[in-house]
Amino acid sequence: QSHSDPCVFTCERVINNAPQTLIVGCYVDDLFVLYSSDDPDSLYTSFTTALATRWNVEDEGPVSDLLNVDITTDADCILLKQEKYIAQLVDTYLPDGVPSSFHKNHAPASDDLPHLVDQALDAKGQGAIPDPKLRATFQSLVGALLYCSTQTRPDIAYAVGMLCRT
Repeated sequence: QSHSDPCVFTCERVINNAPQTLIVGCYVDDLFVLYSSDDPDSLYTSFTTALATRWNVEDEGPVSDLLNVDITTDADCILLKQEKYIAQLVDTYLPDGVPSSFHKNHAPASDDLPHLVDQALDAKGQGAIPDPKLRATFQSLVGALLYCSTQTRPDIAYAVGMLCRT
């Protein structure tokens, strides 16, 4: 079991004089398996065969999507994107479309964001009670953006971190 993530397990063995590695990530009822070899005598084949004898499992082939992260691979690179997930967020939180005041080529936060966050915190400290529905929507959106910032969009981490303070 990984020291940094309790849902990741690793196994390393030498099979037929060749070192092999198996890494298994678990999320609810899904497994993500990385392996160094899939030969008939490999650690991977042994693991999947043993798994299939105990549970009804389905090998979905090479991964293309994991937890709302699109994964594309080629010979020398792995590309992670969340375009579909972000488009879904836009549909959910901006049903009228992206406002014309938003610019793709600008920083993901305006310069006055810290001041706006301070104003919100001051209002909260003075007993202002936000509308419960608006608050729940805000928290849901910020949580979704926080997920994006930790997976594929580190460029929005500062802005999202500021929003998390309110």
